Amino acid sequence: MAKDFKLPDLGEGLTEAEIVQVLVAEGDEITEDQAVLLVETEKAQVELPSPFGGRVSKVHVRPGQRVKVGSVLLTFGDGQGVGRPVALGSPDAAGSQAAARAGVEGPVQRLATAVSVDRGGRAPGPPAAGSGQEAPTGLPPAATPATRRLARELGITLAEVHGSGPGGRITDDDVRAAAGQAQAPAPTGRAATPPRADGPAETAGRIEPPGPLRPLGGPVELPPLPRFEQWGPVEREALHGIRRRSAEHLALAWAVIPHVTQHDQADVTALDAVRRRQQAIVRERAGDLTLTVFLVKAVAIVLRGQPRFNASLDHQTGELVKKRYYHIGVATDTERGLMVPVIRDADRKPIRQLAVELAQLVTRTREGKATLEDLRGGTFTVTNTGALGGTGATPIINYPEVAILGVGRARETPVVRDGQVVPRLVLPLSLAFDHRIIDGMEAARFSTELVRLLEDPERLLLES
Repeated sequence: MAKDFKLPDLGEGLTEAEIVQVLVAEGDEITEDQAVLLVETEKAQVELPSPFGGRVSKVHVRPGQRVKVGSVLLTFGDGQGVGRPVALGSPDAAGSQAAARAGVEGPVQRLATAVSVDRGGRAPGPPAAGSGQEAPTGLPPAATPATRRLARELGITLAEVHGSGPGGRITDDDVRAAAGQAQAPAPTGRAATPPRADGPAETAGRIEPPGPLRPLGGPVELPPLPRFEQWGPVEREALHGIRRRSAEHLALAWAVIPHVTQHDQADVTALDAVRRRQQAIVRERAGDLTLTVFLVKAVAIVLRGQPRFNASLDHQTGELVKKRYYHIGVATDTERGLMVPVIRDADRKPIRQLAVELAQLVTRTREGKATLEDLRGGTFTVTNTGALGGTGATPIINYPEVAILGVGRARETPVVRDGQVVPRLVLPLSLAFDHRIIDGMEAARFSTELVRLLEDPERLLLES
């Protein structure tokens, strides 16, 4: 019985993807979870694993083609999976046959959540929380491709991991916990804060949110462009993937956020000397000790004392969401456009570890191998264009963040020290911030503290 594998919901509000490479051919016998397609979304390139095994009877897509969620990618000519032998008449066989009858529902759901089938061929809902009922074993553990890759890297067998996600789906945290790398859970709920005399009323032990912000207004209708061909030859290039997504995202950020930019300079002469002395040691570990590494660390440290810069504004509730984790995005120039991979928990990692992780992350991003997990969850962004030059810029905030640090080229500049003019390596900094949330004096304090850290390498290393 033929089965269709359709493009599943890839999350993050993505509705389409571009086929980069077809990894199988018609007539191939493939196994369950084998990568069959490489696709590119507006955020990353990802491998799509087959949710079942069998013989590929028809390939419906080709490289360069854009497909919508729900479009048929492959058709399998037989319903008997080859990924794992199942004895006829067994409970597992009933589950496999029911999954085959489900057609495309199986693949889509198994990439997002668990699908369980009982002996009678019915598909019951997930076990109720606290019921003690275990998920059936007729189908492979439900997990995203990124989670499966993490499990392989950590040497964890997914079948032995209890999933805490919807319907028993295994999450990254479940895999880390199984590997003994579980981190303390982030605090939940809202901290009790005494209301101000002029603030909102407190109900049932918490402050009621003030409600939605006023709408921003309807979409702007742009007039049609003139016919440029009347003045000379033109060339049209379609915006796809990252560049299209970036264009939409930046337009949204500029329309929503009232940007203000605080400019400053840091004398990084001593810091650069430390960087040069330690570079060889870091390179032995496949890292690269750039100024960006020190900037990521310094920003993370300053954010701990300036929580409003590590927040997002919730338009639906009118609340400021202050994040208690510090994941720093680093704007990266790639052939496909600007991308922002994220260094997680930058405040807790030593500088040498950050140098190695950042070098690997940037390499994966430029090679098109970054995953969705590599590109989301950031709380603050650093964009360093110093390698290409420039004395300053006014970067656009990476919505829904509320601030971004732009960095220009460090140059030797004559500076007055103790009445003497001496050459110093000076780094230009541009801190763009959301003026709805952050005042100018707060931005000046942030910038001043950042400069102090960059100008005092010993203090930066001590804070680390």
